[in-house]
Amino acid sequence: MQARVFITALVVLITSSTTAICRALSESGTLAAPDFGPNVLIFDPSMTDIQSRIDDVFRQQERSQFGPNRYAIMFKPGKYDLDVQVGFYTQVLGLGESPDDVTITGAVRSKARWMANNNATCNFWRCAENLSVTPTMDNNINVWAVSQATALRRVHVKGALNLWDGGWSSGGFIADSKIDGQVNSGSQQQWFSRNTEWDSWKGANWNMVFVGVANPPQGRWPDPPYTVIDETPVIREKPFLFVNDDGRFFVWVPSLNSKGTRGITWNSGTSPGVALPIDQFHLARPDRDNAASLNAALNSGKHLLFTPGIYHLTESIRVARPHTIVLGLGYATLEVDNGTAALSISDVDGVKVGGLLIEAGPINSDVLVQVGEPGSLASHAADPIFLWDLFCRVGGAHPAKATCMVTINSSDVVGDNFWLWRADHGRGVGWTSNPNKNGLVVNGNNVTIYGLFVEHTQEYQTIWNGNGGRVFFYQSEMPYDPPSQEAWKHGDVNGYASYKVSDTVATHEAWGLGVYCVFYAAPVVADNAIETPETPDVKMHHMVTIRLGGQPNSGIKAVINGKGAAVITTRKAVVD
Repeated sequence: MQARVFITALVVLITSSTTAICRALSESGTLAAPDFGPNVLIFDPSMTDIQSRIDDVFRQQERSQFGPNRYAIMFKPGKYDLDVQVGFYTQVLGLGESPDDVTITGAVRSKARWMANNNATCNFWRCAENLSVTPTMDNNINVWAVSQATALRRVHVKGALNLWDGGWSSGGFIADSKIDGQVNSGSQQQWFSRNTEWDSWKGANWNMVFVGVANPPQGRWPDPPYTVIDETPVIREKPFLFVNDDGRFFVWVPSLNSKGTRGITWNSGTSPGVALPIDQFHLARPDRDNAASLNAALNSGKHLLFTPGIYHLTESIRVARPHTIVLGLGYATLEVDNGTAALSISDVDGVKVGGLLIEAGPINSDVLVQVGEPGSLASHAADPIFLWDLFCRVGGAHPAKATCMVTINSSDVVGDNFWLWRADHGRGVGWTSNPNKNGLVVNGNNVTIYGLFVEHTQEYQTIWNGNGGRVFFYQSEMPYDPPSQEAWKHGDVNGYASYKVSDTVATHEAWGLGVYCVFYAAPVVADNAIETPETPDVKMHHMVTIRLGGQPNSGIKAVINGKGAAVITTRKAVVD
């Protein structure tokens, strides 16, 4: 006879008050679920009050842009009739081996009703993974109106998908997903799609990039602004949780594919890969773990699975063992308190990191995430380090400082969906309140990044020093707040280019780059949006600059290396 175990947990504090919402979260099955803590909700189709519990979370998180709560909402395999509205710091994920093992009829949606005019440009930090949805809301269209630091991964929409909600939006990222109907990007300023299939795509504004997409839209840059790359050259999809028929939890680690891919990985059901039992992971909890306990777990040979919450770190988490997996659930946040790095990864094969928000603290950190020691020389082409859904911020929740957010010293690293953000709004925001020079510095060779978003840092936002680098999609806004031209220049050069390929680099290639400006504090200019050495093997494709507003006579003088029109009295300039 199967045992039925009931686990009681507290759902989290309401963001706007100290009142706790206490609910019994029941878990049925042959085995007790691992102790994921109070901010992981696990549902199965036998439960009767799933909708009310999801609604409780959404009420707390809809407007909680810089709030303290984090959630993961998990669905065991089966069929559900639900309206799953997704707010800030919320991850919705199915626990099947295939997305079609979890079927939600209704919606898994991100609306934009909390801001005026259905504006989704601040709909950050939310994602849905490994499930299918049959839309019956919003005229039978699933609405996913989002901006940066979001993701749809391994999602099957059995209908149409809208990436906007009637107002402006500034996303976004989709990978390894299938949409049976049309995708309408609507107001999306830019969007990155990788290894995805759909019936058709509608919409374009400034910069739409499609890599390894089975049915990309037709058109030629810059009108419409489509960049199409037939195959994804190297990828390993992000690991994910699943439960087997006995109710046991595993982490599925998809296989590496370095021969070029197109379309989804799960056409035959399960993606190629291996399953690791959950007992090989240390389940981190913010109420009981610190840097010392996390490093001890790593040193004992465990992988790390961060449950939702904010982890205050007084020293760096050090990943030194090859093939270590570090995954976050529900936008688990690593906040540095003493000016260290949050995460330091050694120059070893096969480390896999995904689903983390890294937060700078009040004491300056030289770097928040370091991949490989300075001077790393080893080749990892056969087993690269992978970084998925890596999000960093300096300011917004509180005053904070960091010289650089992410430094990649190792070679052959692959990144998949970064947002590196010096906050332009929130708490602790100002030219001297949240100082941050650079978002990304790449020193390793043959580094590849899909979906790179870097915004508002005070000097070069991206610096590429290694050879053989590849970037598929780049979105950046220059800092809004330079107080004067004198404060924002170096030598005789006005401002800083957003994307800088160092003069010593011999080989580099990038596709689909958009750099925008809104200089509201002073009438400053940047001489270039992009700077590279002018050599035959440094190749830049499809670049755009946009002036969104700002002080009179402010803007960007040229797109790249003095070429391309200025956006000072005009709004847009493009270079092929």
